[in-house]
Amino acid sequence: MEASKLPFAHMARSLSSRNYQLYFSGQLVSLIGTWMQQLALSWLTYRLTSSPLLLGAVAFASTAPSFFLGPFAGVLSDRVNRHKLIIGTQIAAMLLAFTLAALTLWGHIQLWQILVLGIFTGLVNAVDMPTRQAFVTDMVEDRKDLPNAIALNSSLMNLTRLIGPAIAGGVISTLGEGVCFLANGISYIAVIAALLCMRFAPKAPVVKSQASVFSHMKEGFVYAFQSGPIRSLLIVSAITSLAGMPLSTLMPALVKQTYHGGADVLGWLMSASAIGSLVGTVLLASRTSMKGIGHWLCAAMVIFSSGLMIFAFTSNFYAALFLLALIGFGVMFQMSATNTILQTLVEEDKRGRVMSIYTMCFMGMMPIGSLIAGASATAIGVPVTIFISGLLCLMLAAWFFGSLPTLSIQARPIMAARLAEQE
Repeated sequence: MEASKLPFAHMARSLSSRNYQLYFSGQLVSLIGTWMQQLALSWLTYRLTSSPLLLGAVAFASTAPSFFLGPFAGVLSDRVNRHKLIIGTQIAAMLLAFTLAALTLWGHIQLWQILVLGIFTGLVNAVDMPTRQAFVTDMVEDRKDLPNAIALNSSLMNLTRLIGPAIAGGVISTLGEGVCFLANGISYIAVIAALLCMRFAPKAPVVKSQASVFSHMKEGFVYAFQSGPIRSLLIVSAITSLAGMPLSTLMPALVKQTYHGGADVLGWLMSASAIGSLVGTVLLASRTSMKGIGHWLCAAMVIFSSGLMIFAFTSNFYAALFLLALIGFGVMFQMSATNTILQTLVEEDKRGRVMSIYTMCFMGMMPIGSLIAGASATAIGVPVTIFISGLLCLMLAAWFFGSLPTLSIQARPIMAARLAEQE
């Protein structure tokens, strides 16, 4: 499958790289299983506890390690062979999925087991996510195609987020959550096989210095936060994750309380969000330059935050589907654009560390936001909590828009230098 032979070649140009083709194909299968497990786990937790607070606690357990271990993972990503490291994390994630499936199918699953397995999954993801972000540059042969590869990766995530929850809703209703966990475990075989089929030329680790891990970690933080554009993008990611992303944590409670539905209704709502997200990432993939990307990012932030505020008090199911599509479009375009800009700005020898800080800001702040959202929903209700989340994100969009002229001036020479390096 060569990019030049595709109907929309410019939107899939990074698929001309063989290794990225393999990765894309393997992830297509694996991510469907991942989204099935994520929805099934949320539903299982709420079915066992009927507690929004405990939904937040489970989300905290599975994502908190990214906050604490993210910087160490970034140093590791810059020091070792990323290809072999990712194979290891995928095998570990597969074994955890099979363990969760066995406990659930045998009827022994309890909340403490979900929390423990969530912590171990979070530890694996803390290493896997920043390494995978940096690994994209190793798979794409033509560096000019890097923004397209990042956008295609996000498109793939959203395509599978459309398929996975829709399948999971039906599977949970008929066969139970355990089958979703089993399907996820099996799905890892595809991406592991794809990774094993990749071929790379011998390459030394990006970081050659023998300095300590903490020295490299400090160097990464100093580099990231001394750069105005990188610092601002990290702040946007952190606050969005803290305030806006816990919506997904509260969705099972919202489905029960507002729409009086079951797992199938949850699957439809999550799929609606995924449709919007897919449109956002396809739109980003279709872009052939970075010109105006900052204003597009601001617009996406406004769409996301405004959609949250309106959705908070929407009781009509069909209106909710439409609003969730808008919310999905806004947040995924924002995430993908932020990732693309960061990957364009960062120096190669600090890529793993900067992307680990990005993962720490985005994934690491999410568990804190989930706990806060769970406690808030218990105290003042789910709708008010979601409205406040949207309001905070709208204030963030206003701040970023005000900072954009200065950030554009600072980023322009850096981007020009990075693009010159790719010539």
